[in-house]
Amino acid sequence: MIKKNTPQERRIILKHADDPKYSNKIGCYLKNNGYSMLKKAFKMKPEEIGEEVLKSGVRGRGGAGFPAGMKWKFLDRKSGKPIYLICNADESEPGTFKDRQIMHKDPHQLIEGMMIAAYAIGAKQAFIYIRAEFFKGAHILEEAIAEAKEKNFCGDKILGSSYSCDLVVHRGAGAYICGEETGLIESLEGKRPNPRIKPPYFPAVLGLYQCPTIVNNVETLCNVKHVLEIGGEEFAKIGKPNNTGTRIWCVSGQVQKPGYYEFECGALTLGEMIYDVCGGLLPGRTLKAVIPGGSSSKILRADERFSGKLKDGSDFDWGIEDIPLDFDGPASVGSMSGSGGIIIMDDTVDMVEAMANINAFYAHESCGQCTPCREGSLWMKKITKRMCEGDARHEDADLLLSVANQIEGRTICAFGEAAAWPTQSFIAKFRNEFEEKAKNGKNKPSLQLI
Repeated sequence: MIKKNTPQERRIILKHADDPKYSNKIGCYLKNNGYSMLKKAFKMKPEEIGEEVLKSGVRGRGGAGFPAGMKWKFLDRKSGKPIYLICNADESEPGTFKDRQIMHKDPHQLIEGMMIAAYAIGAKQAFIYIRAEFFKGAHILEEAIAEAKEKNFCGDKILGSSYSCDLVVHRGAGAYICGEETGLIESLEGKRPNPRIKPPYFPAVLGLYQCPTIVNNVETLCNVKHVLEIGGEEFAKIGKPNNTGTRIWCVSGQVQKPGYYEFECGALTLGEMIYDVCGGLLPGRTLKAVIPGGSSSKILRADERFSGKLKDGSDFDWGIEDIPLDFDGPASVGSMSGSGGIIIMDDTVDMVEAMANINAFYAHESCGQCTPCREGSLWMKKITKRMCEGDARHEDADLLLSVANQIEGRTICAFGEAAAWPTQSFIAKFRNEFEEKAKNGKNKPSLQLI
């Protein structure tokens, strides 16, 4: 039960997500004022739409948090090359499950947002790059696009205008690295998804087929519709400065009510989310740690205190429960809000086993292009697996930290940091558990000749 003094959800994107009377068909969407903003957009100049998005201050919801309007302004419009729009629907960050709710339950909201964005940037071709495991989501989107084309909301001469934009669903092959925009572009071109070096391959200049390209997340593109409906300046009043609009948070782990929740950015704290919104921990258990933004963000101990200065110059002194849920709160305490995946861990969690699980994921998902990441993620997996099997050594904590430090900052894309940061933070915050494994383990040699 949410306490009276806890901010209530403000569902804008998820407004109809859990309404049993709402369907994902176009008829239902039109009854709820669907595609009215696309009609409004076509009465505006493309650059006017871009200005509204810029005024709104809406930041990317995929993990990096870069302002969407600013990204659009970086487009190379002088080259004369075609411009492309890509929706990143890969959503493969462990702990994150918000975009699939939108695609399954309200796909036309995404299509309308994409068509407005495509018109604003001048794209004649748009793609939804969806992860391979989303079989149902891909099918729903393909059906929704067919419905939209039949009603002339996408495809040739949209709404009777001279503007045409085709929209295609492209299914990936189940690779986490395709969440990185240049890796996604390589995959979309039919190649191995090895991320590109930036510079020079900034997508806004040299993206898909070496043409100017905008890559935005599902939630980000849905916001475009609402920015146009509310107005850029009014949208900027939702949430907090530099943290505008709402944010969909995915809560998993040992809480009584895990799920997805949409609040204004910064409207509530991590403690309010855990104890008031999610009903607290399971009976008889205490909070041990939180990963605030998906598995690649640094872990926070429940008993820590954090102090420093915020971007506005004000001082803060927080416990973990005081951290505001926006882009800047988790960043101020050394982690990040990332893709909005909050993972709760109670006192029953073995941190070495949790680390081994994360390391196994990153070792499997490394594209292998950069040696530090390819080799380092595999060695971290091997070390933590050995520790969990009872063969821990006293020097393993330092060995893991050494490997992680040699990955960070030495790779083409941010996957290296994504693999290194969990290990660095787990060792920093829970070194005692790693050392305890060595005391209690079998201490057998890890290398055995057969």
